[in-house]
Amino acid sequence: MAAPAPREAARPGAAPAAAELLAGVMPVLEVPFTSEGALDLDSFDRIVSHVLDTGVSAVMFPGFASEFHKLSDAERDLLTRRLLAHTVPRPDVAAVVSVPDHSTRLAVERATAAVAAGADALNLLPPHFLAPSPAEVHHHVQAVVTAVAPTPVILQYAPAQTGSSFSPETLTDLGRRHPNLVGVKIETALPGRLAQALGTGPAALRTFVGYAGLQLPDGLARGVTGVQPGCSFTEIYQRIWTLWHSGDQSAALALHSRLVPYLAYWMQEVELIIAVEKRVSVHRGLIDTGHCRRPGRRLDEQEATVVDRFLSEFDAFLTTARNGQETT
Repeated sequence: MAAPAPREAARPGAAPAAAELLAGVMPVLEVPFTSEGALDLDSFDRIVSHVLDTGVSAVMFPGFASEFHKLSDAERDLLTRRLLAHTVPRPDVAAVVSVPDHSTRLAVERATAAVAAGADALNLLPPHFLAPSPAEVHHHVQAVVTAVAPTPVILQYAPAQTGSSFSPETLTDLGRRHPNLVGVKIETALPGRLAQALGTGPAALRTFVGYAGLQLPDGLARGVTGVQPGCSFTEIYQRIWTLWHSGDQSAALALHSRLVPYLAYWMQEVELIIAVEKRVSVHRGLIDTGHCRRPGRRLDEQEATVVDRFLSEFDAFLTTARNGQETT
């Protein structure tokens, strides 16, 4: 994976260090496919450009929203290189490359290659297939974090998807012993208490709400560093985040409450919200087809109608990409 070297740490008057960019709305990029299921590289470039132009300071790839489990190693490498081609020249955004490989050896190789190619930070999904012991999971995490130091690493805590479990004390201790383990992405329905526990004290970790931001208000009230939703309606999350941090918390909560009925239904299945996000992106002209690789989820008529109602309700917050131009 060849690309420019990663950015250096910030100096006075220089671009911000990568860790400083890991805040706010940090979307997880989806992967567009053709109707036959091949990679649609033009659409990928288009959606990367669009998301970066919404004003986010970081994006992540690949995640569950990217259907990473349906990509070959070669496809992941190709898409990562294309993402880095967008981010490396830009000091205002960080590319967070995810390492979901189950083998510790492969995860270390993947992580170090990503850093060498220009990744600003890593997201680490702990191994979970066949239920490895806690000791093995912790060894895996520490091996990867050590191998890429001082590059910042975010640990993805997703017990519903992976069965992995870390206590707040264990996570804090990992961060204390590995300074480049800078944060935790919390993929649970109730992230707030864990976020608060991790974000306080002398060994505080940055915390990021996942789970499509369904419980974002709880996280905001407890001082989370950011939110990592999908990427098809980034602007709505950006608006919520801006309203909250500008002091208009009532307006932020009101806007989020309008999202809740949709998110609560869509997040019942990961494959469902993937299909939903792609339908939104197609409607907006960000990608050409909503194809999801099988096994996946096909929206029925009622589900598609709900997505269309969502698009109508939130039209004022969204922009439409037409022929490479952004219009309101």
